[in-house]
Amino acid sequence: MNPPLIRPVLTRRDERAFIRFQWVPYRGNPYWVPPLLADRRKLIDRAKNPFYRHSELGLWLAERDGAIVGRIGAIVNDNHNREHDEKTGFFGFFECRDDQEAASALFQAASRWLKEKGMEQVRGPANPSVNDEYGLLVEGFEQRPVIMMPYNPPYYVRLIEEAGFARIKDLYAYELDSRTVFSDKLIRGAEIVRKRTGVTIRPINMDDFDNEVMRIRELYIRGWSRNWGEVPMTEEEFESLAKDLKMVIEPRIVLIAELKGRPVGFALTLPDYNEILIKNRRGYLFPALVRLLLFRKRIHFARVMVLGVLPEYQATGLGGVLFYETGRRSVEAGYTHGEAGWVLEDNHLMTRGAAMMNGKIWKRYRIYQKSLVA
Repeated sequence: MNPPLIRPVLTRRDERAFIRFQWVPYRGNPYWVPPLLADRRKLIDRAKNPFYRHSELGLWLAERDGAIVGRIGAIVNDNHNREHDEKTGFFGFFECRDDQEAASALFQAASRWLKEKGMEQVRGPANPSVNDEYGLLVEGFEQRPVIMMPYNPPYYVRLIEEAGFARIKDLYAYELDSRTVFSDKLIRGAEIVRKRTGVTIRPINMDDFDNEVMRIRELYIRGWSRNWGEVPMTEEEFESLAKDLKMVIEPRIVLIAELKGRPVGFALTLPDYNEILIKNRRGYLFPALVRLLLFRKRIHFARVMVLGVLPEYQATGLGGVLFYETGRRSVEAGYTHGEAGWVLEDNHLMTRGAAMMNGKIWKRYRIYQKSLVA
């Protein structure tokens, strides 16, 4: 068997091949949810994706005997390195046949490029950042991914580890069930905190959407910037994400916590459109939109994507009130099951919150790292 040829993605044709290859490793996999081709193009579009205002992206394809067998991206995120005082590069968009030689060659190409950019270690997968699809699935392959979460074949674990990468952090996803989510501890605790603090919980006001986005962004920057690996999105990135989410959110389950009219926390829960998109096998936008319009009310699964309060209120129990209200209002809106995630393995506030909702870890994702310093 001839050795793989690793070549950079340089043309539009290369980009199309890079995007389309994602379908190859998942042929016959009943759990994989095909992404929308338009979304995949935006993720790597250096002109249209505001992430690349402060980041660089390199892309490569692996070919063997004229056929594409793998792909990878390498990312230099200047905002991450400033935020954390690091010289960390990232790998992402990794897809490959079960071919260790090709996989290792792809990682070598990405690592070499990152080292030339002055990076001292490479971390991932990040597609392309912590604010996008993040982590490698290592447990839970028998479940389909929920909206905006990654999925990969089990053998990717071996390909990455045999290429020299080691685990540095695990991320959890918790299964939630409306029949068990309301523990006595959660109900009682939420009521006590509500009476003690006077906190109010309200849904997002879609008639004031732009101002609501500004309020949520301020909460996000102040409340999440201290988490491991987090990088606050720029204003342009946040507005771009909000524009995309505006079309798919269910306002009744996007909640803002207020004390005396001042926002102090929020929870973002999304309907799991992957229930519908899993049948859109070719990734085209038009049939997907038709299915979403026709069958949106049939979705009974939701993802608790973000939930938290400002640091100065994290010891007050306000997070428990948000957990309770998220569960209550989701059930009222017709969602019977859900996933909370991802959650850092050492984020004890969130793991305790998931426990109060009787959440069970049913998927585990992993972040890997490798030194680039000889």
